[in-house]
Amino acid sequence: MTLEDLKVFAAVCEAHNLSTVAREMNRTQSAVSQHIRRLEKETGLPLVERRPRGVVPTGAGLILHRAVQEGLTALNDAMRLLDELRTGRHGSVAIATGSTTIRHFMGASVKEFRHTFPDVRLEFHTERSSERCLDALRKGLVELAWVTVTPDVHGLEQRPVIDLDWVLAVHRDDPLAAEPALSLADLSRTQLIRPPAGTSSGRQVDERLGLGPTGATDWDTALLLAELGLGHALVPAVPGVTSRPDPLCLIPVRGLVPLKVGWAARQWSALSPSAHAFADTVIAHLDARGGTAEEREAS
Repeated sequence: MTLEDLKVFAAVCEAHNLSTVAREMNRTQSAVSQHIRRLEKETGLPLVERRPRGVVPTGAGLILHRAVQEGLTALNDAMRLLDELRTGRHGSVAIATGSTTIRHFMGASVKEFRHTFPDVRLEFHTERSSERCLDALRKGLVELAWVTVTPDVHGLEQRPVIDLDWVLAVHRDDPLAAEPALSLADLSRTQLIRPPAGTSSGRQVDERLGLGPTGATDWDTALLLAELGLGHALVPAVPGVTSRPDPLCLIPVRGLVPLKVGWAARQWSALSPSAHAFADTVIAHLDARGGTAEEREAS
């Protein structure tokens, strides 16, 4: 039983005529009959009944025809999806991100990608940390993950995209607003709001700061609290932060290693063309804002 046998059999059941199928499939009527006989021999049952004006499926033929129709439909759908993956014209791209990633890193990229590839659907899976994004990647729930790049990730490929310096966001009326820069020691006299300890950025801060109890929350909430004068937000200088209007003042913090962020994938070479295109679009936009991590390392 071959796929060609099943295709010919389905065509005969729908046309009810061997000669019609032979003409449409550019074959002889004898060749069409051979496909039917091969299936009947393998199943051990008559599948079509010959009549003066053509053929009709038998009871067994109807059972097989229904199964063949379902199988061919599923196969055609699968081949269409594979073609979409190959050409990048349709389909979807699933991306795992942190809660603030889209706003700060990807807004313009999403707009450009949707304009260039209107038939490709972007699906964002929002996670609370880079670890959760990487876990979604390992489970096959997403193709791409935007993460804090760390050396202890195994079985996945990471591509650094941008290095983020650290800043302390304070209200412009705060006495610290007059400082041109701050050291790690200076942070001991702040009402610090830092990244959560369970995140990659939070662990990086904890490794360098020997401070007592401090507030911990996501970057956007930390900035809001700083705007309200309820603390000093230690955050990476992401694009959305550096362009934030009054009433915040952003003070560079010396002594903290820049936060390296970028893409992760199970295997970069195995990504769909659409996923490649979206990743490259994000990189291009961030590059236009001030250079990617790889370019700065090379310079």
